Amino acid sequence: MYEVISSKNRLEILRLLSRTDRYVSEIMELASMDGKNAKHHLDTLENAGVIESYKKGRKKFYKLVAEIQLEITPPPEGKFILYTSRLPTSSK
Repeated sequence: MYEVISSKNRLEILRLLSRTDRYVSEIMELASMDGKNAKHHLDTLENAGVIESYKKGRKKFYKLVAEIQLEITPPPEGKFILYTSRLPTSSK
C-alpha cells in the first residue's frame, strides 16, 4: 500500500476519483498526465485494489472502491499506520 501513497500522481488520481467516477481522458487532462503515465498509475492503483475499472459504451471508467486513512502519531510513539477498507458498492 505504501506504493500507492508514495506517488503524488497516484494521490492526485485518488483525489479526482474521490469526487466521481472518471474516464481515462478526463483523468489525463485533469491530472496533466500523458496517456502512458496515466495508464501506469491507474494500473498500479487497480492492482492494489483501491480502484476498479468498468466500460460504459466505448469509454473505460475508473472508480474508487477502497477508503484509505493514514494515521501518524508524533514521537515518542512515532507510529505510521495505514488503514484501508472497501467502500460500499453502488449500482451503476
